[in-house]
Amino acid sequence: MGFPVGYTDLFLPKLLVYLLTVLGFIRKFVYAFFSSLGLGDFLEPGTASYPVRNDSGSEPRSVSAVLIRELLPVVKFSDLAQQVEPPENCAVCLYEFSGEDEIRRLTNCRHIFHRTCVDRWMDHDQKTCPLCRTQFIPEDMQEAFNERLWVASGISDLYGEYSPITTGL
Repeated sequence: MGFPVGYTDLFLPKLLVYLLTVLGFIRKFVYAFFSSLGLGDFLEPGTASYPVRNDSGSEPRSVSAVLIRELLPVVKFSDLAQQVEPPENCAVCLYEFSGEDEIRRLTNCRHIFHRTCVDRWMDHDQKTCPLCRTQFIPEDMQEAFNERLWVASGISDLYGEYSPITTGL
């Protein structure tokens, strides 16, 4: 749709776009200049042009992701391919599985994903299968998982002996 025909000849919107473009180039130049001098740490985090993302998967973002990873073992694709008939590719990244790929087989729905794909999914605090939305944690293990999550989050240490939740009456 865009602007109506009558507004395309206005000078002010074009000037504003050019000004913002020049300011963006100046910002990138200043950031590159300070970074080359080793002074990039003095810039505010919000002013950095391209923040560095840590996609290594070694540092989960949530406690629940750590606990779920403990429950879902990592196996080699070649070992699993001998036991069951696996799918040809990962439903998250759409790459084909190869013999040495590390994969996770979900316990409830038995779907198979690359370890890194499903770990990134868990890092976004997702607790269901990316394909069918079945819970990662089986029903019979849910209560034990919730207790471990409660303890791991450190909330029980906050209250000490005066916990408002009682286990038995």
